Amino acid sequence: MGNDNRSITTQDRKISIVFNTTTDKQERYLDVPLTESKSHDDNSDETLEIFSELDEMIGLEEVKEIIFQIYAMLKIQKIRKEEGLQVNSHVYHMMFKGNPGTGKTTVARIIGKLFRSMGLLSKGHLLEVERADLVGEYIGHTAQKTRDLIKKALGGVLFIDEAYSLARGGEKDFGKEAIDCLVKGMEDFRNEFILILAGYPSEMDDFLSSNSGLPSRFPMHVEFPDYSVDELLKITYKMAFEREYIILPEAVAKIKELISKEKTINFNFSNARYVRNILERAMRNQAVRLVKNHKGKMTHNNLKNLVYEDFLFYTKQDAYEAQDAFNTL
Repeated sequence: MGNDNRSITTQDRKISIVFNTTTDKQERYLDVPLTESKSHDDNSDETLEIFSELDEMIGLEEVKEIIFQIYAMLKIQKIRKEEGLQVNSHVYHMMFKGNPGTGKTTVARIIGKLFRSMGLLSKGHLLEVERADLVGEYIGHTAQKTRDLIKKALGGVLFIDEAYSLARGGEKDFGKEAIDCLVKGMEDFRNEFILILAGYPSEMDDFLSSNSGLPSRFPMHVEFPDYSVDELLKITYKMAFEREYIILPEAVAKIKELISKEKTINFNFSNARYVRNILERAMRNQAVRLVKNHKGKMTHNNLKNLVYEDFLFYTKQDAYEAQDAFNTL
């Protein structure tokens, strides 16, 4: 990423970790003498790859800081154990709070891989579910469905999106049965899987109050803020590059205008999902433009370039303004 720099190397039986963020320009070093055991080096390449994947994500500096803290804690716990020092158990179940499209699922997947590389989880896979996957249609059905999903998640991460929906529907709703079963599963399979509950910030706070046993079981609350306009522009460029398209400079102002308008009028702005939709619509517009205007063979650049007119389409605000103009006639 632009100004971010994380490198993890192993030299002379020592681990050096450099961690920079755009919000903190001072480098942080962690130099740890190692014992004769080579266990620290076993997954160094995998760990480097995991942090590289994290680095490629735009923004989310505070989220990256928390993941680094988790990594450092797991690393030090390993070293303390080898040095014969006391090692305390930690609870790593988490709450992810943020609007759609802020990277929650991607970060959950990265955490699973990190925990596997550090030996905390045996598999590190991500099992992503929602209310419909947990809640059954009759008494006893919910508990069975939830237990089955917990078993599938063993060794990895169970990620429940819009988890607050489990607490809705009144006292007789089976969602509460799912919550109780999850709480029991966290006790029965302690340290065998990580449970991450995700959703809108305010709804997740209300959800915690629905069961007295929940707050103490989720000590880590990770906030996923909305992306800024400039960050969303970078994400758009990154998505285009991955699809082998190039956004020409002439289109930048229009893209920023579209993002700014949508952020203003949409309380539950979908962030990266929104710019993905912008890009995919522009790709369709480009295809129509090329078919209509290029009768002969199209060049390599023709096929890659997205121009200003490819991003000319209506936002909700455009529709409101058009309706207002019509009403004044």
